[in-house]
Amino acid sequence: MDAVIIDRFGDAGVLQPRRAERPVERPGWSIVRVHAAALNWHDVLVRRGMYGSPLPHIPGADGAGTTPDGGEVVILPSLFWGPRPAAPQPGWEILGDARPGTYAEYVCVPDECLAPRPAGFSWPEAAALSLVGVTAFRALDTRAGVTTGESVLILGAGGGLAPAATAVAQALGALPFVTSSSLDKIAVAREHGAVDGVLYTATDWAAQARAMSPGGEGFDVVLDSVGTWSESLSALKPGGRLVVLGASRADQATLAARPYYFGQYSLLGTTMGSPQDFRGMLRLVQEGRLGAPAIDSELPLAEAAAAHRRLETGAAYGKIVLNVP
Repeated sequence: MDAVIIDRFGDAGVLQPRRAERPVERPGWSIVRVHAAALNWHDVLVRRGMYGSPLPHIPGADGAGTTPDGGEVVILPSLFWGPRPAAPQPGWEILGDARPGTYAEYVCVPDECLAPRPAGFSWPEAAALSLVGVTAFRALDTRAGVTTGESVLILGAGGGLAPAATAVAQALGALPFVTSSSLDKIAVAREHGAVDGVLYTATDWAAQARAMSPGGEGFDVVLDSVGTWSESLSALKPGGRLVVLGASRADQATLAARPYYFGQYSLLGTTMGSPQDFRGMLRLVQEGRLGAPAIDSELPLAEAAAAHRRLETGAAYGKIVLNVP
């Protein structure tokens, strides 16, 4: 089969189109003929060696395609979550970490990680849905319990997660706001449902965001994928929830204890979700409350290196997708 393989960790140039062996059938798993694979920042970290993937290796978490019986499916990249919805069990992993991923004609995944392709979604849209969609759903619904009329500040407009979180917040009846390094991206975010946004390059971005919130009281929820906990807390209203799901700018945080407990804040960690979260997110799609994800660009599978380079520029808004011939 055609695939994109890394023989060593490094920059985007290590992604090389090559022939590879097709996966072997096994009980409880399905082989999917991949039609599209969507990029995530996680793929970049795999390529750089952050997860110690075995070499040679086929990366890729997100994908959509057909099963041998002709079923059209979308893949949940969250493998071996386990029986507890509250948190994954030891051994949980993301597709494309320790086992071959979706940058290939074929991939083998557990049956519980497959769902029908949503009606009306193209292959690229279906491929782009799962990782960011289920991550945003778990963060905002399962963990934060966002309800109608609440306000949500989403840090870092652009990429793949922020547009998905904006869409999920809207689907839950909340008011989404964003931060970005670009006024152009804030404008695009407004076109995709954000109420407004501020530049996080400003030293007082948290104060600006708080002033922008409904009534200037602060936000009910801040979704922080960058690691700026102290600033994020200052943008919350008393009793608000800070949901943390990344550390792209800082992996250490220091919080003042007294303002935290006097503010009655909640600090919630989250990751990509469970099969239960996957079903919950797909219900929003089936009910017509959550539409297809924003697509930044599409490239052929063989141009995976160029796709990674675009992802790393930070210029994309929405998902970058590889089409698999």
